[in-house]
Amino acid sequence: MTTATDSTPPLLDVNGIEVIYHHVILVLKGVSLAVPEGAIVALLGGNGAGKTTTLRAISNLLESERGEVTKGSIRLRGERIERLSPAALVDRGVVQVMEGRHCFAHLTIEENLLTGAYTRARGEVAANLEKVYTYFPRLKTRRASQAAYTSGGEQQMCAIGRALMAHPKLVLLDEPSMGLAPQIVEEVFAIVKDLNARERVTFLLAEQNTAMALRHADHGYILESGRVVMDGTAAGLAGNEDVKEFYLGMGHAGDEHARKSFRDVKSYRRRKRWLA
Repeated sequence: MTTATDSTPPLLDVNGIEVIYHHVILVLKGVSLAVPEGAIVALLGGNGAGKTTTLRAISNLLESERGEVTKGSIRLRGERIERLSPAALVDRGVVQVMEGRHCFAHLTIEENLLTGAYTRARGEVAANLEKVYTYFPRLKTRRASQAAYTSGGEQQMCAIGRALMAHPKLVLLDEPSMGLAPQIVEEVFAIVKDLNARERVTFLLAEQNTAMALRHADHGYILESGRVVMDGTAAGLAGNEDVKEFYLGMGHAGDEHARKSFRDVKSYRRRKRWLA
C-alpha cells in the first residue's frame, strides 16, 4: 500500500482508529490516512463504507450520534485532537462541511455566511466575506435571498463559503456532489481546486463520485466496510483495474460501457482479497 506522506509530517495524521457506535457497533476498523498540507485528498467508497464516520471522528462530531473513537490516534500538526471539542478544532483551523449542506433555511445567504465567522476578529469578517463572494459570485447575487428559496447548488456553495469564513487550514468536505446536477458539480469542484491552488486550503473530501474526485484530488483512499483497502495517487487509482471495475464502471479493456456486476465470481474473489 502506498502512502500520502513524504519527509514532511502531514497536516493531519489518522493512525489506526476504530469507531464504535452505541458501545457495540464497530464501524471503523483500523483506518489510517495522511493529509499533507496544501493537498486535496479524496476518501472514496460506496454508501456505508465509513467515509462520513471518518470525517466525524476527525472533527469530533461523533458524540451526538453516540459514537466514539476507541482505538488509534488523530493528530493535527502533531497534536492529539481526539478529545478536543468541535469549537476548539475550528479555532485550530479545522472546519467540516456536512453532507446535505445544512444551511439555516430562515436566514439569508449572507447571514448564513456570517455565522461561519464567529471565531474571527471583527476586522477580518468583511475581507473574508468579500473573498467568498470572489470565489462564489453567484452567492453575491443571491446574498439577500432566504436560503430556503435558493437552489441545491447555491446552498452547497453557501455551506462551503460559510466554512471559508472561519479562515480554515483544513476543510472536511462530505459528499459535495450529492443531489447536484453534473454542471453544478463541475463548478463546485473547480472552485475547490481553485481555493486549494490560490489560498492553499487543504481539503479532505468524502465522495461517491469517484471519477470527479480523482480528477481533482492529489491522493485517494478507498474504504470498504470500515477499512482502507487501497490508497495511492489520484492518477494511480484512476488507472487501477480494480478501481475502474468497481468504482468507475469500466471493464478490464477500459470500455466504460462494460460494467461489471458485484455478484461476478471474479469480482467477489478480488473483494475478499481486499478485505482479508
